[in-house]
Amino acid sequence: MSGDARKTAEGLTYLSGFGNEHSSEAVPGALPEGRNSPQRAPLGLYAEQLSGTAFTEPRAHNRRSWLYRIRPSAAHPAFTRTDNGAIRTAPFTESVPDPNRLRWNPLPEPAEGTDFLAGLWTLGGNGDATQRSGMAVHLYHANSSMDRVFSDADGELLIVPERGGLLLHTEFGLLHAEPGQVALVPRGVRFRVELLDTASDGGQSPTARGYVCENYGAPFRLPDLGPIGANGLANARDFRAPVAAYEDFEGPVEVVNKFCGNLWTATYDHSPLDAVAWHGNHVPYIYDLRRFNVLGTISYDHPDPSIFTVLTSPSDTPGLAGIDFVVFAPRWLVGEDTFRPPYFHRNVMSEYMGLIEGAYDAKAAGPGGFVPGGGSLHNMMSAHGPDRETFERASAAELKPHKVDDGLAFMFETRWPVTLAPQAARAEHLQQRYDDVWQGPERHFRPLH
Repeated sequence: MSGDARKTAEGLTYLSGFGNEHSSEAVPGALPEGRNSPQRAPLGLYAEQLSGTAFTEPRAHNRRSWLYRIRPSAAHPAFTRTDNGAIRTAPFTESVPDPNRLRWNPLPEPAEGTDFLAGLWTLGGNGDATQRSGMAVHLYHANSSMDRVFSDADGELLIVPERGGLLLHTEFGLLHAEPGQVALVPRGVRFRVELLDTASDGGQSPTARGYVCENYGAPFRLPDLGPIGANGLANARDFRAPVAAYEDFEGPVEVVNKFCGNLWTATYDHSPLDAVAWHGNHVPYIYDLRRFNVLGTISYDHPDPSIFTVLTSPSDTPGLAGIDFVVFAPRWLVGEDTFRPPYFHRNVMSEYMGLIEGAYDAKAAGPGGFVPGGGSLHNMMSAHGPDRETFERASAAELKPHKVDDGLAFMFETRWPVTLAPQAARAEHLQQRYDDVWQGPERHFRPLH
């Protein structure tokens, strides 16, 4: 890791607000005034629009940005197919959907020289990327910074670091994401990932690990608040967009494009991260999950986990999300005569849960349990809830105010079952006896007569 990279990451400034019409220029005068595409763009730049939604989608949902570049994106040679590595894309047809509850340990350490792209490993997903519907769950592990550039035409990428800081060099500027934060890279935006942290054993190789939700469907947005009112959950102003920063160098640069499930590569003669200025709302973000304004009961009963929704990708059915991104952030539990951990449950939605740090209040930690970097999948209508140990403890606990602040967990919740990629179904880090955590609950039923 370069000390300069860490210094750069920690010194970044940002634009605030989710969905805003931002504008930024790295060189004064680079943004045209009063029009998007003048006959001659300022400073000899090229004007280019990047559309994340159809031109005719309603204004409130339309996503597009104008970029002012040293060279237009069209200036590149033909792409050729390259190996997909461990990346898989919907439709997932190599396996059948599995109704069993499943849990994985963290990914093993990567081979030396693995960058973020090479370290992407697909667990599974649903829908069809070519129809812009559904999602995929990926994990990543890496020990090398990227010297190539990546873009995903299939969907936007929600990156959830669990270990190691990331410096994302995007067409719009730089983003710094640490564990406890998330980064959202919109569909089609080019970027590369620089690792910031050395290995935990004191070695000099950088190390990073985390989760990725690839959203093929409608772009993530903030959820409606309904009866909650005007405030609460994730505040729009806490999302940070980059200020313009560009690369201006000539020389061979590999650019990898994910298109309809396959990786394609081309060698450019210049950096494609050369936007000197931009304006619009199709932009990348970072968000600190600890800024989530958690709402909960102040009387009785455990509320539904929908109150923990940070971002949602709506479907064509009102109220039904294609994907919800949910965080279980630090919060107070104060409910009277209430079983406070998440209740036993069967859900029409499918849930993939990951752990960023600490422990989750409904699952035992430690070896063979739910640990940071690991994950669990509870597909549609699979019965789940607190493990036996948690149930017995919570049922007998003194109901005084209690703050849950020793863990940070999240969930990708999706409307369709998640079908596993074969590599996830046969992975060595798949736990073999996950069902045991619910076996042998004591019989408490005592008829009155």
